[in-house]
Amino acid sequence: MARKIVLILALTCLCIGLAAADWNILNPIWNINARQDSLKNYCESWRINVELNNIREFDVVPQECVAHIKKYMTSSQYDADCQRAIEEVTLYLSRCCSLKGDGKDAWIFDVDDTLISTIPYFKKHGFGGFEDEYMHVEQYKSQVRKTLMDQGYRIWGIVGDQWSSLKGLPEAKRTFKLPNSIYYMS
Repeated sequence: MARKIVLILALTCLCIGLAAADWNILNPIWNINARQDSLKNYCESWRINVELNNIREFDVVPQECVAHIKKYMTSSQYDADCQRAIEEVTLYLSRCCSLKGDGKDAWIFDVDDTLISTIPYFKKHGFGGFEDEYMHVEQYKSQVRKTLMDQGYRIWGIVGDQWSSLKGLPEAKRTFKLPNSIYYMS
């Protein structure tokens, strides 16, 4: 009985919170400042959900969010987010890996936006995104990892800005995702 009461109270609080939340960006009753705040929240939420892999296989950044994504991708916050990921890579490497010294220890870097940034390209050509020609990137990258492992390599980790770089079998012992809200490669 007590569980039912707690569950009912929790659901009631959730429903009240959702009913009171006014997050519809298309609501014409709001004043202009409320709309701008709501659009900023919408775009930031979209960006975060891309990074979390909740939003998948999008072709382009939503037009209303292009300026927001550009601001983030050229900001000190983007730099800090990347730096934090690299700090975690360094920490992992310092604790985990018993390198054999036989030349078979491997770390995979997804090159686009990991070692070579495309930010200058998007600054020049716009941050709206583009359609990727490669439909089976994840399968290709998985096959490359399998080939390396079949040759005796131990893949300690992968650093990449696309989920397609990190997913698939065989898996690395650890993966690190760098932020990239500009495009999605599946």
